[in-house]
Amino acid sequence: MHASGLKRFTVAIVLASCAGAALAQYVWLNERGVKQYSDTPPPASVPNSKILKSPKGSTQASAPAKAADETASEGDVAKKAPETIAEKNADYNKRKTAQAEKDKEAEQKAKLAADKKKNCEQASNYKRTLDSGDRISLRDKSGERSYMTDEERAQETRNNNRVLDECK
Repeated sequence: MHASGLKRFTVAIVLASCAGAALAQYVWLNERGVKQYSDTPPPASVPNSKILKSPKGSTQASAPAKAADETASEGDVAKKAPETIAEKNADYNKRKTAQAEKDKEAEQKAKLAADKKKNCEQASNYKRTLDSGDRISLRDKSGERSYMTDEERAQETRNNNRVLDECK
């Protein structure tokens, strides 16, 4: 019986050593930074720097390919490397300046629109006055009152209509 117990123990040791290879797991971080667990290697798009754990018995034939991927991915990592504080500040200042310019332009456009609206309202009121037929008095350079003639009224009406056409 002692021999059969030793056989069982030997078989258990052999199976336990094989089970480690069967449970070989890869652990890597995906693009969102979440850990991924798998018994198959990660996709080729995952750089070696993101692979946290790989089985010890992995084939060496894939090592040169992984090295080539790593050098290619290092170029990508260099492009996506975390920015320094100075670079972040420069980017922030650029965005702040661009936003200030946009705000200033929007403010100027709003002011021009308000001025145009006010001028159009004044032109509309002046048109009503010209069309009413009432006598319109003007003050000359010396401060004396004079009344608008029919020719002057017609000229003012034409000028006012041009201004109103721009309002539409």
